[in-house]
Amino acid sequence: MKRTITLIAACAAWAGLAGAAMAQNAVVAPPQNVLQLSANGTVEVQQDLLSMTLVTTRDGTDAGSVQAQLKTALDAALTEARKNAQAGQLDVRTGNFSLSPRYTREGKINGWQGTAELVLEGRDFPRIAQTAGRITTLTVGNVGFGLSREQRAKTETEAQTLAIDAFKQKATELSKNFGFAGYTLREVSVNANDGGPIRPRMMAASAKSFSADAQVPIEAGKTSVVVNVSGSVQLK
Repeated sequence: MKRTITLIAACAAWAGLAGAAMAQNAVVAPPQNVLQLSANGTVEVQQDLLSMTLVTTRDGTDAGSVQAQLKTALDAALTEARKNAQAGQLDVRTGNFSLSPRYTREGKINGWQGTAELVLEGRDFPRIAQTAGRITTLTVGNVGFGLSREQRAKTETEAQTLAIDAFKQKATELSKNFGFAGYTLREVSVNANDGGPIRPRMMAASAKSFSADAQVPIEAGKTSVVVNVSGSVQLK
């Protein structure tokens, strides 16, 4: 009797495993009448953020001396820039500060060269330009334009609304064109991007050439913020 019970239990276990394997190998029917599509929403907006990088380079035979010269130039620039600093309007921060050896053809160190940067960034273009013009220890090396966080968020919301409306309109039109009464949303993805900052049109002039109140010549442009909505809908 005990042997028979054991055999029955083994057969039951085998049947369970076989059923599980068959379930895993069962072919799932692909979804029918599913439509893939995408739509964009684009908003052109004036760039309202200016980023200006001031730079200086030094070289010499002694690393400590070169570093000290860079620090002196940067400290003087920071002191001047902080006089006009205002959160969001003119933010001041240091940029790259590097010191590296200079080699001869034989691979021996024969000197040192270094670079120091100061970054002025904000929404008050005249304030930034005037401040840069008053700094005499660094020169303007790079100018870029972009969107402030507030402007970007506002514009992305507008572009997103346009993209969603365009997606819904396209889905409605296509479902009718294929002979269906409507659709239901299956999945959707929303992505935003913009054209990025405009690189300098050439602003690398010596800061010493500016008078105390002179402004560095700057001109912001526009950028397009694009939001893409893509996904699939079930036609019904």
